[in-house]
Amino acid sequence: MRRLLAVLLALVAMLGLGIAPAAASPLGDDYPRLGLPPAGANDWACRPGVDRPFPAVIVHGTFGDQKSLLDTLSLSLNADGYCVFSLDYGNRGTGPIEQSAAELAAFVDRVLSATGAGRVHLVGHSQGGMMPRYYIKNLGGDGLVEDLVGLAPSNHGTDNPGALSTGDRCVSCQQQAAGSEFLAALNTPDETPGDVDYTQVVTRYDEVVVPYTSGFLAADPRSTDVTLQDRCPAEATEHLLIPTSPQAIAWVLDAFGREGPADPEAPIGCAG
Repeated sequence: MRRLLAVLLALVAMLGLGIAPAAASPLGDDYPRLGLPPAGANDWACRPGVDRPFPAVIVHGTFGDQKSLLDTLSLSLNADGYCVFSLDYGNRGTGPIEQSAAELAAFVDRVLSATGAGRVHLVGHSQGGMMPRYYIKNLGGDGLVEDLVGLAPSNHGTDNPGALSTGDRCVSCQQQAAGSEFLAALNTPDETPGDVDYTQVVTRYDEVVVPYTSGFLAADPRSTDVTLQDRCPAEATEHLLIPTSPQAIAWVLDAFGREGPADPEAPIGCAG
């Protein structure tokens, strides 16, 4: 995850974008973030249509922000007719996951109030695919979330010690270590709580969530696990870039556009 931060900040530097300061954090000095939504997102005047009654909320991962690497996903959702929203949370997702989930809860409430919708679809990358399950389980999200799609989600953490920071600069990193007390509590007794449909999309080349199967959730009629390389063996997408993968985005659209989770038999090819 430290590598992820370095890559994200390098991308910011290459693009020559200004970095807005984040709000004050109990962890001390904040990590810089863009402070900008992804393309096509956060139009607070957007009203869902009959065919797409639930807004889509994008949830970034650890060391990410509401925009970085999420433009393609946002634009694809927007083009498919969704009102799209994205948030910054948890000092680039490094703060305690419980606090980040509370920020997500407040943001979802704001989206529902602005749009008049009754529920939302959630799609999250890495921690952003796992953290909403805390919101669903413990903070009232059960009745407000239609779907949760995780892109390389850290549902069972990682065995890769290089993906974990030490000290209090990244509390969530320690919580995402395989076997952590946080994950043990989150995954007991039910990994797919509430009246929510769950879809997990992973890649065999994940170098952050290790093993990549840690992203899977227990078998359930309301849950689908997808490995990109099962459909397309040549798919080279890894952890960082999975939100930009046409195939991964196609699975998101399939999950959001039907009753239940994504259809594992959907005719989705390498290009989506």
